[in-house]
Amino acid sequence: MLETTVVGSYPQPDWLIDRARLGSRLPPRIRALELWRVDGEHLEEAQDDATRLAISDMERAGIDIVTDGEQRRESYSNRFATALDGVDIDNPGVALDRTGHENPVPRVVGPVARRHPVEVRDVEFLRAHARGRIKITLPGPFTMTQQAQNDHYDEPGELALAYAAAINEEARDLEAAGADVIQIDEPYLQARPEAAREYAIPAINRALEGIDGETALHTCFGYAAIVHNRPPGYSYLGELGDANVTHVSLETAQPRLDYGVLRELGGKHIILGALAHVPAERLTIAPDCGMKYLPRATAFAKLCALVEGARIVRAELQ
Repeated sequence: MLETTVVGSYPQPDWLIDRARLGSRLPPRIRALELWRVDGEHLEEAQDDATRLAISDMERAGIDIVTDGEQRRESYSNRFATALDGVDIDNPGVALDRTGHENPVPRVVGPVARRHPVEVRDVEFLRAHARGRIKITLPGPFTMTQQAQNDHYDEPGELALAYAAAINEEARDLEAAGADVIQIDEPYLQARPEAAREYAIPAINRALEGIDGETALHTCFGYAAIVHNRPPGYSYLGELGDANVTHVSLETAQPRLDYGVLRELGGKHIILGALAHVPAERLTIAPDCGMKYLPRATAFAKLCALVEGARIVRAELQ
């Protein structure tokens, strides 16, 4: 009851990535290798070491379901999105981000397909070094469609389903590699609600088809470090009741969300912290997303406070 987790990311060490440059720009949609402080020959080893630190911090804080802190990523989406067939990353396209600014993005020039496993080693490493339950995250098909220039498919819904098929192949391998929870990140559901109503749910359901374990969908208003103009409520939420996921992870603290909207999600398990509106058996406690932009000491303190708060409430309920 009242398990604790993180959304996905955790601060990367200063010796691994240029945090000042990371925080001064929009999250990259194409590769941004210039952000890494370690040369390519030694980068994987350095990322492994950073992942050990992230796991250690989460476990020292007492987090029940840990991630790898997304230590190997320049952003939550670009590592997977740029590893697929049918995508030209050398000649990127352009798309508007949720703040209305142009951003270089992968350009879809042919049929999208998974070329090879992308995060399987990440899960194997996490499984080998974590003591308890683990979660891995993937960008969702709707969000990747919004973060691409489509020069191949007739309709964006077709591209979303192609992305979904690639995600599904990856998700099945991640589950086989030991992931207890597989989460897809779909922040653009909130940013582009009309398009989401047209084709998001079929793509999301295709992405997680055949996954037997716990599945989660995360949506939000954008990183608080980047997006400052935040609406008072979700424009796309109740529709997630039709998504074939067991858990829904929501950002709530930054926009001061009215938790009453959670009633729209029926029997979904909720990942945030709203006991007055969700029974304890359907609630997992988590911070908001974007922890990678916080100082590591601040992030660790937040996790410790979160775990202690969950402990206090759990004791009161027993």
